[in-house]
Order: sequence, then C-alpha cells, then structure tokens
Amino acid sequence: MKKAIIALEDGTCFEGRAFAGAGEFYGELVFNTSMTGYQEILTDPSYHGQIVTMTYPLIGNYGVNDEDAESRGIFAQGLVVSECSRIYSNWRATKSLADYLKENGKIGVDDVDTRAITLHIRDKGAMKCVISTEDLDKESLVAKAKASDGLVGRDLSTEVTIDQKYVWPEGGKADALYKVAVIDCGIKLNQLRILGDLGCECTVYPNTTDAAEILATKPDGIFISNGPGDPAGAPKVTELVGKLIESKIPMFGICFGHQMLGLALGAKTFKLKFGHRGGNQPIQDLRTTKVEIASHNHGFCIDADSIDTDVAEITHINLNDRTVAGLKHKHQPLFCVQYHPEAAPGPHDPFYLFEEFIELMEANTK
Repeated sequence: MKKAIIALEDGTCFEGRAFAGAGEFYGELVFNTSMTGYQEILTDPSYHGQIVTMTYPLIGNYGVNDEDAESRGIFAQGLVVSECSRIYSNWRATKSLADYLKENGKIGVDDVDTRAITLHIRDKGAMKCVISTEDLDKESLVAKAKASDGLVGRDLSTEVTIDQKYVWPEGGKADALYKVAVIDCGIKLNQLRILGDLGCECTVYPNTTDAAEILATKPDGIFISNGPGDPAGAPKVTELVGKLIESKIPMFGICFGHQMLGLALGAKTFKLKFGHRGGNQPIQDLRTTKVEIASHNHGFCIDADSIDTDVAEITHINLNDRTVAGLKHKHQPLFCVQYHPEAAPGPHDPFYLFEEFIELMEANTK
C-alpha cells in the first residue's frame, strides 16, 4: 500500500495509506456520521465532487454486493476511513470494499485520524482538498487544492443526470395506479423502488428535458430527485421545475429537488458550514410536532427568510440547527423535503412522505 497525503486548501494536511487506488483525486472533503451503508454512500450521485470521510472507525467489514448500489457506479471522488477491514463477512457479500473502489477507479485511504479530520471540518468548514499517492510534497498539494474547482456555482446535477429517458420498472407496469414523471438530478434507485412498490410506473427524464415533452405525457405526478452541487448553479434546472409547477400537477421533491422547488418558488439558498451528512439527523414535522430520525446528504440549504409566505410554508425543520427541512405549497399539491425518506439502509421514519405523494395524486385524479 502506498503512502497518501490529504491536503486541504487551508494548508492542513493528513497522512495515511491508500488501501485502494492510486494517483490524484480532487473534491470537497466532507464527513458522514453513518455507522453502516458505505456502499450506498459511495454510489449516491449526490456525492459527485466530494471526498467522504466516515466518522465510524471500522469500515468495510461486511463487504459489498450487487443489490445495495444506489446508482450505476461510484460517484464519490474518494473515501477516507480510520481503518478499512481487510476481512469481510456477510452472506450477501461478493467482494471487498477495496476491490470495489479499485474497479471503479476511486481512491480509498485509511490509517488516518478521522476524528481530527471531522473536528477540523466542523471548526473550519468543508473545503476543497486533494488526495495524492504520487506528489507527496505538502506545499505543492495545498496549492493544487486551492486551485481546484469547488462546489459553489457548479451545476453538478447535469453532470450526473442520465443521457436518455427510461421507464421503471423496466418494460413498464401493466397494473400501475399512477404514471409519475421523474426528473433525474442524480437519483438514488431506492426512490424508484419505493414508487414502484406503491403502484407507480415511473418515466425517468434527464434534467435537461424540455418541460413540454414531459407534460405532453400527462403524468399523474412529478418527482424531482436528489442530486449534487450548488442549487444556485443550476438555473436551467430551476427554470424547468418552474415550468412544471405551472402545470399544477402534484409534485414531490427530495434534497436537491427540494432546493429546486424552493428556488422556483422564489426562495434563495446558501451553503452550510459543513453540511448535513449521516443517518441520524433529527427532524420535526411542524404539522404534527412529531420528531423523526432521517438520513441526510447535502451541503446547501434554503434560506428561511427568503421564502414567500403567501406561496409556501415551512413544514419541517432540522432540530440540530433549525434550518428548513421541508416546504409545502399553500395553493397547489406540491411539497418537498431536504432529507432522504427513501434512505437505504435507513432510517425509515419518513417513509410516510411517499404515501403523502400517492394521496396527492389520488385526490387530484378524483
């Protein structure tokens, strides 16, 4: 295993060893507090442009398998862990985490003090970084990190969207109760699995599709998926969502989709200091006062003060920092949340939101 240097744009460096991959990899260094689910995290397109540090110390002990991938490949630029298990054991496992990263051309680094990395990011904020197994000169690497592209202002969602539309489940659903148009901004497959299980046939569109093409199919509902990058850096996607809102068809947005709907309704977004990433974020539903534990993965948020209260109302808040976690249109069947109710491996507290979407479509068809 090669020595690896992790260099941040503020001049801070960490040393480790590459247990998978070699070369130089760039991205915003972030941390995730989940104890499990590293395969789902790596294959979440929302991590495009980011290098993920896992706060849980031992990662890789149950290997990877063919069923738990949330997309067509690994989108995170790299993985940093305290210790990568060299032995994996699970009846579903087909290969090791190290082999999985190698096959996808990504880097994995361990033997690093991930507690120090996490505390540094919490104190100074998520920042641009480079990991290298070739250039081991720290001053050189810091300069490269400073010069690299960050997330602000970049439309990463259009980089990860699909090239051609497709139908889920494959071949269609003969007994489908509802036809749903899905805008892929970096979708996780479990969103489609859940919609399918609830009786929906989904047509998944690239986020560059013209609104007229989507509306011509007369869908019963429109779903805006999660995705990576700065929501303010994707004005064309915001414009598309705005045109879809005008149709008054029931709409549901998750994560990046939530931000797109918020922007299309006139709100603004801002970058969080270190974001929300993990499977243990407390969310309060203001409509019922109930608290749910939810999975999060986002570095940007809707500014509560910018919301037009004549048009939309806040339905959910994050109890850690009181940021906006959910919105509802006051006059149309439209709602969205900042977190992931479809989360795999979990938690599954917010599953009811998919059922609310079904209820909106049912009421609208009647």
